[in-house]
This record gives sequence, structure tokens and C-alpha cells, in this order.
Amino acid sequence: MAIDIDHRQARLDETLSEAEQAGLRVAIKGRLVALALLGTFMVLTRLANPGHALELGLGIAGFAALGLVHYALIGTRYDRAWLKYAFISIDIAILSLLMATQPVYDSIDVPQAMLFRGTVFPFYFLILGIAAFSFSPGLVVWSGLMVVVGWLGAFGWAIRDMPVRLDWGDIGVTPTTEHFVATFLSPNFVGTGSRIQEAVAFLVVAVLIAAVMWRARRTVRRQLELDEEQRALTDIFGRYVPKTIADSLISDRGLLEPVEGTATVLFIDVAGFTRMTEASGPRRVVGVLNAFFDQATGAINRYDGVVTQFIGDAIMASFNLPAEDPEHAAKAVAAARDIIDLAARETFNGERLEIRAGIATGPVIAGSVGGGGRQTYSLYGDTVNLSARLEALNKEHGTRLLIDAATVARLGEVPVREIGRIAVRGFSEPAAVFTTIEDRGP
Repeated sequence: MAIDIDHRQARLDETLSEAEQAGLRVAIKGRLVALALLGTFMVLTRLANPGHALELGLGIAGFAALGLVHYALIGTRYDRAWLKYAFISIDIAILSLLMATQPVYDSIDVPQAMLFRGTVFPFYFLILGIAAFSFSPGLVVWSGLMVVVGWLGAFGWAIRDMPVRLDWGDIGVTPTTEHFVATFLSPNFVGTGSRIQEAVAFLVVAVLIAAVMWRARRTVRRQLELDEEQRALTDIFGRYVPKTIADSLISDRGLLEPVEGTATVLFIDVAGFTRMTEASGPRRVVGVLNAFFDQATGAINRYDGVVTQFIGDAIMASFNLPAEDPEHAAKAVAAARDIIDLAARETFNGERLEIRAGIATGPVIAGSVGGGGRQTYSLYGDTVNLSARLEALNKEHGTRLLIDAATVARLGEVPVREIGRIAVRGFSEPAAVFTTIEDRGP
């Protein structure tokens, strides 16, 4: 059980890791867009100096190529958990370096601090948005911290050599309009308090995005856990009931309300089972039945049938219920023929088996029944009884497969031969009984 839990946990972690990798790929694509926007802005504002503009453009293009290297590494054996942190740190470092060193204009000399009053501020938010695509709260928080360091570091570097620095304190509490405009628009106004507020805004936004990512990951993990639980329940129930019924039991919380409908019922029995039990012993017979049931169930499933019960050495299967199938009669006959042919050419746990089958089509009641906290899915009605009676009549008529008239009416071009109208125990009127034309008995 511990191994199964560990295996399920590993699958959950792998699924989340794949989601994170897919998000990183999207993030890198967004990074390329951001670099293209930044590069366009930086180059266009420096067209007066073509050499500088070309140098800047090539530098940004080279950095974009570095992102493509990261894209190629994602999911490979060279991928490492720290790579995404390193690459986004480099992004922020490069942007901050440009902020700290690239002049506002090549043609005029203004303090570098004035760049922080321009339109570059949103690019840092763009980096946070790109980091969010990674689906990693840790990466988002790390990006926020790096943005704060990069933003304030670039600002500190830009103002380090300014002989005169004007700040909000120089404006005063009750300035005149002229004094406010003169101070605020001065090239020496750095607005340190504003830069700090912007850094705090970066960090708060990063934390909020990370919180959303964390809640989203918890929600996704819980959904994945529920999916795993349902898959495990289906696998467990599938050992005892058909998968279609197991899915319905789980989705309906264990309830399959009785329904009335038309079904083709296939009843298969092993001839001479009592004699085989006496000769081989119960332990060996169980192995024989398990081997036969496994093969027979596979054949029934291939034709979209549902094994509803194992009754001693017999199998009862339903076609058209619980899942509708317009070709249910033909598929039931085909499944019966495959199982009969299978028994004729193979052994099961070393034993050769003789198989007899009966098929009837008509109204049935299908659903969960039971008591004492236990339920089973089964079919009830005269159609079920008739299929069982037809299986037993094979012994009297030297056949291996008997089919009622209602089934034959739905077979289309499948060749059959009529056995005759036969009295069936439990039924007041004789029944028209058929077999497939190639069935001449054992």
C-alpha cells in the first residue's frame, strides 16, 4: 500500500512538474516579446547615433538567444531546478543595468536619474507577469525580490555622482505652484521616496501573484489527487465489476438506479464442471476457472459487452445495458462464438473445456440490488431466465449455442439454422430456437 501511495505521489509531482515546464516555455516566449518591445524602444530612441543603436540592438538580440537556450534545456537531462531562477535573475539584471547606464538621449546630457521618471517602469511588471506563467510561487517571489534589488540598485547607481539631488523634502509641505513645478521638473529631482514606493509595489504584486499561484497549485493538486483516487477506485472495482459499472458507481456515489430496457443476455456455462471438480479437486478447478474467465471476459469486452455475474462455473453478460449499442445482438453472438472457438483450440490451466452458451434478447430490469451494506449490479427478467434455459438445452440438442427468435431478428446477415419450437422450462409457450448454421455440436 505504501508503494502505491508513493507511486501516486510521484505521478502527482510529475504532472505538476510538466505543468511548470509548459508554463516556463510560455514564459520564455513572453520574455522574447518583452525583449523585443524593450529593444525596439531603446533602439528607436537612439537612432540619432546609429552605431550605438546597432550595438544595443545586437546586445538585446544576443540576450534573447540566451532565452532560447533555456527553452531548449527545459525537460531535458540537463535541466536543473535553479536554471529558471538564474535566467530570470539575469533578465532583471540586464534590464537594471540598462536603466543604470544607458543615457536617456544620446544628443543631450541629462542626469541618468530622469530615466526612472519615464516609461521603463512597466517592464519590471512585465517580468513579474512572465514569471507567473511558470506556475511556480517560489519563482514569482524570487522575481519580486530581484526586481526590488535591481530597481533600487539601478537607481542608486544612477544618482551616485549627482552633485545636487532634489527630493520630496525639498518641495516642502505647503509649496507654491512655482516652487513645486520648478523643483519637480528639475533635472536634479530624483524622488527617492517614489522609487521606494515603486519597489514596495513590485514586491507586493509579486507576493499577491505568488499567493494566487500557490492556491492554484493546491487546487490543481487536489483535483489531481481526486482523479488519482477515482482511477484507483475504478481499477479496484474493475476487478469485481465491469469498468462501465464501476465508473457509474463512483460518479453516482454507489447508486445505479434500476432501469427497464432491452438487452441481449449471454449465458455461458462449462459442461461437465461437476465431474471435473471431482477428478481434479477444488483448488485446481479454481485455477482453471480463473484462466477461462479471464479469456472469456476479454472476448466479451471486445464486443462491448458487460460481465454482470460469475455464477459458479457460469458467466452472465449483458449487451446494450448499461451502455446502449445498436448492434448488441450481433455482438453477443460474435462474442459467444469467439469463446466457444477459444475453448475448442486452447487449454486453461492444463484443462480442455467444453463450453455451451445461450442468448436471448428482450426486456430486462437492470440495476444495483443488495442488502447489509453490499450491492451488486445485475439483470432480471424472463429474458435472463430464457438465456439460461437455452444454455442448458444445448445438452439435449447436441449444440453449443442456442439463440432465441428475438435475437435472430436483430442479426441481419448472420446465417442461422432453426432447431425448432422447443418447450422451455418455466415458460408457458414453446420458444423458437436457432443456432448458428456452422454449429454442429461438439
